[in-house]
Amino acid sequence: MKQLLVLCSFAIAFSAGESQVVQRLETSPARQEAFQRPVKSPEVGFDGRVTFRLRAPNAKDVSLTGEFMHGSKPLAKDAAGIWSFTTDPLRPEIYAYNFTIDGVKTIDPSNAAVKTGSTAATIQSLLEVPGETPAFYDARPVPHGEIRTEWYESKSLRSIRRLTIYTPPGFDSSGRTHYPTLYLLHGANADETAWTTLGHVNLILDNLAFERKIQPFIVVMPFGYGAAPGTQPFNGSFTGISDTFSKDLLGDVIPYVEARFPVFKDRDHRAIAGLSMGGVESLTIGLNHLETFSYVAGFSAAVRPADFPRDFATLAANPDESNRQLHLLWLGVGRDDGLFEATDSFAKFLDAAKIEHIYHTSEGAHTWIVWRRYLQQFAPLIFSVDANNLAH
Repeated sequence: MKQLLVLCSFAIAFSAGESQVVQRLETSPARQEAFQRPVKSPEVGFDGRVTFRLRAPNAKDVSLTGEFMHGSKPLAKDAAGIWSFTTDPLRPEIYAYNFTIDGVKTIDPSNAAVKTGSTAATIQSLLEVPGETPAFYDARPVPHGEIRTEWYESKSLRSIRRLTIYTPPGFDSSGRTHYPTLYLLHGANADETAWTTLGHVNLILDNLAFERKIQPFIVVMPFGYGAAPGTQPFNGSFTGISDTFSKDLLGDVIPYVEARFPVFKDRDHRAIAGLSMGGVESLTIGLNHLETFSYVAGFSAAVRPADFPRDFATLAANPDESNRQLHLLWLGVGRDDGLFEATDSFAKFLDAAKIEHIYHTSEGAHTWIVWRRYLQQFAPLIFSVDANNLAH
């Protein structure tokens, strides 16, 4: 009986203590905030204005940076501790942005759409402002290709690496149909998934194919570093990175693709293009291996004028032969891009060397807004319709 009384007393005491703990939790700021109405951010208005919001009652300063504005804008705080800012009307597009809270740059905690890469420094929130009609990079009710992940052994780098591969709508794996191949390279701090998740390469090509503006081709997107990101010191030039990655691309990636996919194995049906770091890689690899590639493009390529005489000596040494082998050399850069002057210098270098090329400048900075459009413009120029592209 005595033991029973002790147990009952303990249970009553525990229950009272538990009640006090639960009561404290229910009145704690963390629990109160958890049960508050979720903050909607970003909110796109019918007129294209976008409102950004952040619940941060204890913050002292919150600002917004994004690809839709120059510099940063401060957010205003209301009595409930909600910070907000509304933009002017934005044109339909996909934009990246960040909050800075008391000096710490971060993503929007109310937005699940996030841009990631191979380094944490590139993490941003994504905003999509839709238009009245679908954009060229939107999913439409058309036949769609497939995005595949392939693992291969890189003997040159002594590692197992990953490829992202796009196969076009109606892809025939039987071998009766052969396809051209575009090797498409990402920029610094990104990875082999960037051109699908951020560049919408599959949707762009699906739409172009449906509009009969391109012939079906395969796109191979490798990891564009010759080693794990962050392990190679950067001295202002991507030449060293290009050298190691070139061995992987030429010696391992291309043989892997051509052994497993029904693709043409001649230079007339291979193209190489890339953006920023991938742009300088595509130019240095492609223009020094015209026995392998006949279509070459650099989008906002991170070239250095000091490297031109060394990196493109073979190209410039015999312009007649280079022009004969090149079906297309395409350069594009935004006029607000920090690499505009470098690309402009490269176009002038090509002019002086008498190398035929297309040099396209546009509005825009060093962003995916520009690179998606460049892909849309470049893709119809490669692998033109001819008998070699038809099924065998």
